[in-house]
Amino acid sequence: MTSTDKPVANPLIVLRKEFDDWAVLFDPDTGHVFGLNPISVFIWQRLDGKHTIQEILSKIKDTYRDVPPEAENHLREFINNLRQRGLAGYEYQS
Repeated sequence: MTSTDKPVANPLIVLRKEFDDWAVLFDPDTGHVFGLNPISVFIWQRLDGKHTIQEILSKIKDTYRDVPPEAENHLREFINNLRQRGLAGYEYQS
């Protein structure tokens, strides 16, 4: 993936917010669910094909305190995990 690739959520996946900003993603085609903590929900809501990973990381740093230096690696791993499960993909820029 390049720095201009923009992650995008699978539009068929349903986000259901639970208590204390936690949520689950539900895939109606498979019946699978995937739990999200509050920061994961924050990220999911920005997977709109308009933000690069760097832009999402910047928003995380603007919103949360004490963001660790390895946050970019965690963000990339999280998005890759979503991609592998068919929950997200990338908008490629030509």
